Parts: sequence; structure tokens; C-alpha cells
Amino acid sequence: MTGRQKMSTQLHVLDTPAQKGIQVTERALKRIRMAMAKEGISPAEGGVRLGIQGGGCSGLSYSVRFDTQPRERDRIFQFEDVRVFVDPKSFLYLSGMTLDYEETLLRQGFQFMNPNSSRSCGCGSSFSA
Repeated sequence: MTGRQKMSTQLHVLDTPAQKGIQVTERALKRIRMAMAKEGISPAEGGVRLGIQGGGCSGLSYSVRFDTQPRERDRIFQFEDVRVFVDPKSFLYLSGMTLDYEETLLRQGFQFMNPNSSRSCGCGSSFSA
């Protein structure tokens, strides 16, 4: 078993087989559901929007926010009852990535495991491609 296979098994990645591109772990899905309920966003209509924007220590920053509905050109990924929206420009940088959620004594938050990232900073929210 290779290191990559171990990581996928350990993370319990959930993905709709017909839709490759973005993967979300069980831990991240659990946290997304909790946050959506807290914000009063219905999973049937809304979802979580993943994206990138210019800025940050390494040139590009990840963004995670909730949206009440997808936009016209969004790619929509379905993970059980959670929808993930990604705009076309962000998808160029996020294709193949896995979203996880980490909760330790030192850090709490979403973790982007992005194969397109050539460099990232210590904060984990900034990268360059």
C-alpha cells in the first residue's frame, strides 16, 4: 500500500464517481453541516462555495463561504446532502484537491490538500501554483 492509498483510506474521502475534481472528507462534511445549520442555510437550496482569490503570503488564498444557491457557470459537486460550488476560474486551481477539517490543540479549520499547489505558507490558507 502506498502513502497516497493510506491517506485516502485514512481520510474516508467521499466523492460522487461521475464527478471528479473536488473531494471532501467525512470530517469536513460534518463541519459543513454544522455550520450550515448554524447559519440557517438549507442543504436543498444552498451549499458551500470553495474558491481562490489573489493575495496572501504565497500569492493566492483559499476561500470557503456559504451561498444560498449556485451561480450559472458553477461546477456543482454533491456529497450526500452537501453541495459544493466552484466557479470556473477557481476550478482551474482546485481540480484534484481534497477538503478536510482539522481540529487539534494548535489548529482548527479547513485544510486544503491541493496537488496544484507548488508552494504554501505556514498558515495553510495561502498557496502558489
